[in-house]
Amino acid sequence: MATPDVNFKIQDEGRLAELGYTQELRREWSLLHNFGASFSIISVVTGITTLFAYGLNTGGPGVMTIGWIIISMFTLVIGACMAEILSSIPTSGGPYFWAYMLAPQHNAPFFAWITGWFNLLGQIAVTTGIDFGLANLISTTAEVSNGYHPTPGKTLGILAVVLVSHVLINLFSVRTLRYMIYTSIILNTLGISCLAIAVLAQAPTHKNAKFVFSTFYDGTGAKPHEGWSTRASPAYVAAVGVLMSQYTILGFDASAHLCEETRKAVRDAPLGLLSAIAGSSVIGFFLIIALLFSIQDFNAVRTSPLPVLKILTDACGEKGGLVLMVLIMLCVWHCGLFSLTSNSRMMFAFARDGGIPHRLHLIDRGFHSPIRTVLFGASCSFLLALPSLGSTVAFYGTTSIATIGLYLSYGIPIAMGIAYPRNFKRGPFTLGSASKPLAVVACLWIGFITVVFCLPTENPVTSQTLNYTPVALSVVGIFAFGSWFFWARYWFTGRCRHHCRICIRQLDFLGEEMVYRSDTAGSDGHQRLKSNEGTNDGFQPSDPDFRKRGDSRGGLKKAGDQKISVGREFEVYSAPAREYEEVGEM
Repeated sequence: MATPDVNFKIQDEGRLAELGYTQELRREWSLLHNFGASFSIISVVTGITTLFAYGLNTGGPGVMTIGWIIISMFTLVIGACMAEILSSIPTSGGPYFWAYMLAPQHNAPFFAWITGWFNLLGQIAVTTGIDFGLANLISTTAEVSNGYHPTPGKTLGILAVVLVSHVLINLFSVRTLRYMIYTSIILNTLGISCLAIAVLAQAPTHKNAKFVFSTFYDGTGAKPHEGWSTRASPAYVAAVGVLMSQYTILGFDASAHLCEETRKAVRDAPLGLLSAIAGSSVIGFFLIIALLFSIQDFNAVRTSPLPVLKILTDACGEKGGLVLMVLIMLCVWHCGLFSLTSNSRMMFAFARDGGIPHRLHLIDRGFHSPIRTVLFGASCSFLLALPSLGSTVAFYGTTSIATIGLYLSYGIPIAMGIAYPRNFKRGPFTLGSASKPLAVVACLWIGFITVVFCLPTENPVTSQTLNYTPVALSVVGIFAFGSWFFWARYWFTGRCRHHCRICIRQLDFLGEEMVYRSDTAGSDGHQRLKSNEGTNDGFQPSDPDFRKRGDSRGGLKKAGDQKISVGREFEVYSAPAREYEEVGEM
């Protein structure tokens, strides 16, 4: 291994050990892999294809295009705030561990618990929504093309097959997933770009720019009832309609959950997160305008069971449309694959800290991956889809928690950083003076979409048109808060004490290893790194003042440093001192 690679390896493992954890997953992912995972989970073609009919009927083309631009900007703000925290606290726990580190010490476990459960259930719902959407795409395409008659049971069977395929890929190894990421990136960039170009080139006629960027359509009313633009206002319909875009650009916290497998994590994981959002925004906008410009009959497309397939077949013929639809299905399949991967890593970290049964945290030494959380996540996703057998409305009400659940879990640590800035020691990626204003904007936007996503989208409101999101959100909230006050607050500490003891030895070892490789061992023969002040400040568990000096430990001074110090050199990026206060006898 080259010396720079060794140095970065020690930097990554050193920062993780400072946060209280040993390196258990294999660091084989680069910036491209980290970006590819989040980019694949966002997979704009997945959200756009499954929610295109919703967008056409809830605001129309004008809201879809302008709304996409607005949503992309606000999501980039949220992503920038998350990237800044990720650079400081690079662990697989992601938002829940960020909340733990940034909250005041006496409330840290509470915020970690609430954030963790919103993030966990949101991730399960996202995996369910993606794979169930793929099952519906397969069923509807088969129905339109050859007269196949789908039933809820058949669709659930297709979902089971899709989930099993994702589990099998995740069981092989991290290296296999790396190769799958290359395929996914190509499909979601070159593949979707070629699809958009082909549709534009083959469409017999094209809509004008006024139709694409300014046409407003309100299809939220069931005849003979008026739509919400008449009953309330067009602004109401526009606000509800942009949620198609917000739901699509989701799941980019995968860059955080996979950071313990990413090399140079304090630098590359934040860049992977931001570039995934930016790349998805550009590709998604190009795809939306290509589809809208290529519409031949607006009413026929709007009322079609699968509007995107209707646009493709009108432009490229039945066979051409089916080929392009298969391309879309492959993209959605990859989206579900990496959603399960991200979900399993979050569960791995949450189990490591005791949020869910600890045995789920174990790593299979043959596959080098948390197989138990892979199986557990897939099983939970399948169980969440079971309500679709009796009520599709109830199912969509349950899975709608994905957007709110995940964005709330993103917002809590951002809010903690605003409220308690002294606990936030920034890493190599920083927003500088713009950090606090952008964090405020991010929190306000998350609060706004949380309210809007709970509003009814169809008129009149009946048992079949009611937006069940508030019900689903209430169930999750009652569970998270109730379980804390009646149960978890007596034992959940926010992190595993066992790992805090191990990390002391790990830091000491890493210090010795870097001294050995950089030839800076002390003259007394002890391989201890010296501090910038010239005094021996190595990590020695026997030091009686060790716990008191926790505030002097922290992250990397610069992502590109060729050597590290586990002494005072980390001061700029140190995490709160309490991360060392839990070291003691078990």
